Amino acid sequence: MKNTIKIADHGNTLIVAHRGLSGLERENTCSAFVAAANRSYFGIETDVRKTLDGHYVLHHDGTTERNCVDKLVPEESTFQTLRRLQYKDRDGSFDRGDLMMPTLEEYIKICRDYGKKCVLEFKGLFTEEMCAEVVGIIRDMNYLDGMIFIGFDWNTMLNLRKVYPDASAKFLTHRIDPMTIIDQLVENGLGIDANFNDLTAENVAALHERGIVINCWTVDNPEDAERLIGYGVDQITTNILE
Repeated sequence: MKNTIKIADHGNTLIVAHRGLSGLERENTCSAFVAAANRSYFGIETDVRKTLDGHYVLHHDGTTERNCVDKLVPEESTFQTLRRLQYKDRDGSFDRGDLMMPTLEEYIKICRDYGKKCVLEFKGLFTEEMCAEVVGIIRDMNYLDGMIFIGFDWNTMLNLRKVYPDASAKFLTHRIDPMTIIDQLVENGLGIDANFNDLTAENVAALHERGIVINCWTVDNPEDAERLIGYGVDQITTNILE
């Protein structure tokens, strides 16, 4: 039976399931979200994009062929077209009818019903209007308190701040230079979501000294996780560790 890889001692570090429990289920599907929700994860991470006809769907890549064979661009496709795509299971088979592209609302409902934090990544630039639409959907579902927003695009995070000043939010980055980024993070009330390879005991301490919350991605090796827990990172995002 497939299962997660357990970490003996998390310390005070919280664990986030990357694209749902993507080490066991097809990433960014309701099946992956429910698999994570039924386990001990603090949060469930996913990626949001806007379709051509104005729906918000959950998909990581800029095109769909890795998950579905058919090559479509979510932003250039209608929701119904994307919804009809048949997803591959993790073994490459196409014999599961439950695997399809989820909506933002479906993801929020699963996290809300199971009491998990939503860690929602904006893919690319989200305008102020788009951020307001996403926040509005979540507000209507009464789950804003369950959200953590993340994104690589700095302007997107500033747009989020304009429409939802109290949002829990982190700036995603491949590289950390605390001497240049800390002041900007503090000024805008942002945590950091960093590539785990770029974290050291020293820069974790420097970030924490300024009150910056640290998540790191994507950690699938228990030894790496134990080292980062030793540094005192606040959260670890993983495909398979628990």
